[in-house]
Amino acid sequence: MTVNATAPRRQFLGTRELAELGHCDASQRERGCVFTQRDAFQRRQRIARRGRSQLAVYYFMLTPGSDYICPGCSFTVDHVDAARQHFEQADLAFTAVSRVPLQRIEEVKSRMGWTFPWVSSHGSDFNFDFGVSFTPEDLAAGRAHYNYGTVIRNSQDMFGTSIFVKDDKGAVFHTYSTHHRGTERLMGAFNWLDLAPKGRNETSGTMSWVRLHDEY
Repeated sequence: MTVNATAPRRQFLGTRELAELGHCDASQRERGCVFTQRDAFQRRQRIARRGRSQLAVYYFMLTPGSDYICPGCSFTVDHVDAARQHFEQADLAFTAVSRVPLQRIEEVKSRMGWTFPWVSSHGSDFNFDFGVSFTPEDLAAGRAHYNYGTVIRNSQDMFGTSIFVKDDKGAVFHTYSTHHRGTERLMGAFNWLDLAPKGRNETSGTMSWVRLHDEY
């Protein structure tokens, strides 16, 4: 399911790394709405010079304390580095975000060979605010609402994509989000398979053959 969020759903991004689009307000600073990335300052300078006004954020499922790397998320972002060579020329920046500490993100990036920006929201409410992470208490009470209606029972982290835009006055708007099957439009390999007689060849279930690309 997708949502087109206009002015009534304006969201300020409280991250130094995403400073090209927004800033923390007082309440967000109190909640620790600060991300961590080693080259944050240099990247802010590069982004400022490029002048991009739009940002795509992918919520990558990495849960603190777990070694699990989501194959579906990995399949999705395997397409990003090639695509962003092009969409960055059309005023769209990209970053992934996960709740694990930065060290874990860097380990996964190194293993998988990805170069796109990927920030840590560890210790902040960012993922919770955007409905892709849930507390154990909310899971137990049936309050973990994902994809604008689905109740999550087990997973503390889910996946999705949001788009943000900065207007001429510097205000930042959350304009779009999609979750679950809505992210398939980002999986270019599926588009190729959909042209073939066997399609996605999911004989054992949705994405049954998908693995991390270094595990095939």
